[in-house]
Amino acid sequence: MATQLKPNVECSEAEWQARLDLAACYRIFDHLGWGESIYNHISVAVPGEDDTFLINPFGLLYDEVTASNLVKIDVEGNNVGQSQYMVNKAGFTQHAYFHKNLGEKAQAICHVHTTATMAVCSHKDGLMPTNFYACNFQNQIGYHDFEGVTVREEEGVRLVENLGDHSILMLRNHGPVVMDKTIQGMFLKMWALQRACEIQVATLSMGNPRIVPQEVVDVHQRDLFVMQEQGGAGVFDFEAWKRKIDRTDNSWRD
Repeated sequence: MATQLKPNVECSEAEWQARLDLAACYRIFDHLGWGESIYNHISVAVPGEDDTFLINPFGLLYDEVTASNLVKIDVEGNNVGQSQYMVNKAGFTQHAYFHKNLGEKAQAICHVHTTATMAVCSHKDGLMPTNFYACNFQNQIGYHDFEGVTVREEEGVRLVENLGDHSILMLRNHGPVVMDKTIQGMFLKMWALQRACEIQVATLSMGNPRIVPQEVVDVHQRDLFVMQEQGGAGVFDFEAWKRKIDRTDNSWRD
């Protein structure tokens, strides 16, 4: 049964928790410098509902996003919540297609334009196994050639094809799309991918990088999987960053 949990937001307890987590995620991204003015997006599927998700209001900076002002839309673009805000078409089109077609695999999705990730997306070799974090992702990333701003639904078919069985899609000359079954898992992947790209950019600036052999990458990924499971698959990381932003500004909970 729907519960009036906050002024002007009538939703289930599960949706309210999703709103809290997503609003916190926007504030964490902002704190880490991953915002892009009023652009780019993080979205999360509404628990217990089919083909609806939450996304940021177009026109607000990431540090203005709160649990109650997130926009609830369906995969056809209809505002099915009570938000007064509109949604950026470039964000809706891409995220809606993933939410609609990938199911549990894409419960939480982010797309960013950070300098380091865009630089690696613009490099002919993409992400290279030159550092600890980059080894996390070898053979686990899809690549999609640049087709311009992502506002055409028909591009979604190619986006999904190029993603394949992976959960990260590097849009060449553009930026990455990172997804996971949970918002916590998505955040951890994004954090590690950002670090991998930052270190690659720094390494290539010195020239002559040392490439990690594939047999070592395989061992690294095997052991990393065990460690991540022990660490709650991003839960511990996400909760730690929520505490960090709470100490600075807890208005995201409104």
